[in-house]
Amino acid sequence: MEDANQTGMIHFHFRPFSKLPEVQMLIFVTFLIMYLVSISGNVSISLIIWINHSLHTPMYFFLANLAALEVCYSSTIAPLTLASILSPERTLISLPGCGTQMFFFIFLGSADCILLAIMAYDRFVAICHPLHYTLMMSWRLCVRLSLGSLMLGFILAMQLTVLIFQLPFCSSKEVSLFYCDVLPVMRLACADTHVHEATLFVVSVTVLTIPFLLITLSYAFIVAAILKIRSAEGRQKAFSTCSSHLTVVLLQYGCTSLIYLCPSSSYSPERGQVVSVVYTFITPVLNPLIYSMRNRELKDALKRAMMSFLQE
Repeated sequence: MEDANQTGMIHFHFRPFSKLPEVQMLIFVTFLIMYLVSISGNVSISLIIWINHSLHTPMYFFLANLAALEVCYSSTIAPLTLASILSPERTLISLPGCGTQMFFFIFLGSADCILLAIMAYDRFVAICHPLHYTLMMSWRLCVRLSLGSLMLGFILAMQLTVLIFQLPFCSSKEVSLFYCDVLPVMRLACADTHVHEATLFVVSVTVLTIPFLLITLSYAFIVAAILKIRSAEGRQKAFSTCSSHLTVVLLQYGCTSLIYLCPSSSYSPERGQVVSVVYTFITPVLNPLIYSMRNRELKDALKRAMMSFLQE
């Protein structure tokens, strides 16, 4: 076999969800609706936060960044997935194209997880140190934390993607998923991948385990502080500001941990297919709904924007 990944002639295709055209069309329509809803929901949140000066606080700054990441993250996966559902055999992706998709998937997904940990720290400061909140969470720090999540995600994604695409690939070119994820692509390599699997585990611990431990620690202090609040109304208000973030954290970290923190030998393409649908299509749809329904200030801003739009 020629060294295909050196010549750039190798192409991959994605495994279809079903062999039945009717089922494929149903999946296409469902995914298209979810993608459009996620894009419109996250773009709306970003715009509402941008145009409402009352929402120009660190919490909403990070939320706007999260929404923007979700838009880019969804757009990395959804368009090619939709094309491959409509025409599985004709939709091919080149080796450089697969590497590009994998890079942006790891980059944006990693930044997303790290940003959720930063948002937990923001809530910790707001609830446990309210008098020093504006001093501790300055705009300079917020921008640096946001850029830091992007930089760390970029570095981890670049290292892992370059390492994986230095592998020689065998004749089997069907990716057992609907996008170029790390484990399915590594399974197509005709070389030893123990070093690559170890690197993936280190990246997963950096992106998932460490941030999740920091989130857990932050919420331990937050809960302790909330329980000291005497008024029931004060406790309810404090819990409501955290509940939406905690729901998103459990969705994001729960699903990704099932794939990336389990031994690669136990990886199941079928389970990977189902879990991947959750964190690439369903979670980006739920995030704006969760934040807008559980956050009174954002909900009121959305209502005002809708009323203004309808009056025009």
